[in-house]
Amino acid sequence: MKTVSLKPADVEKKWVVIDASGLVVGRLASVVAMRLRGKHKAAYTPHVDCGDNIIVINAEKVVLTGRKRDQKVYYHHTGFPGGIKERSAKFLLEGRFPERVVEKAVERMLPRGPLFRQIMGNLRVYKGAEHPHAAQSPEALDVAALNSKNARL
Repeated sequence: MKTVSLKPADVEKKWVVIDASGLVVGRLASVVAMRLRGKHKAAYTPHVDCGDNIIVINAEKVVLTGRKRDQKVYYHHTGFPGGIKERSAKFLLEGRFPERVVEKAVERMLPRGPLFRQIMGNLRVYKGAEHPHAAQSPEALDVAALNSKNARL
């Protein structure tokens, strides 16, 4: 049996929509990262973008377990001396762009490099239930049904 090594022209990409309401952030991110990378497919090729296009809706309704909502801190640096800034997960989720919590969780589960940037282009996260990708006719993936620990109600 021969090992299959895909070329970018041979890849068949699907569109998948995931409803994130009530899902645990880390568990959601691991499923999304695996699907973005293409590891769920039999013909996975590490150096080719062979994953699916993922749409995550209701990102503002994700759940953080334990006391992470108050205690988890996201850092960024302004580029100036002493310019380190921090924001709590609660601040981000209640703020203007709650989808950044999901984006950061997925981003930090993928390996860096040129392929990383290409793969992250296949992820779309929306804070509400509406998305502009109805024309792609995405199929729904029920992450809560994969494992009972994935959802907190």
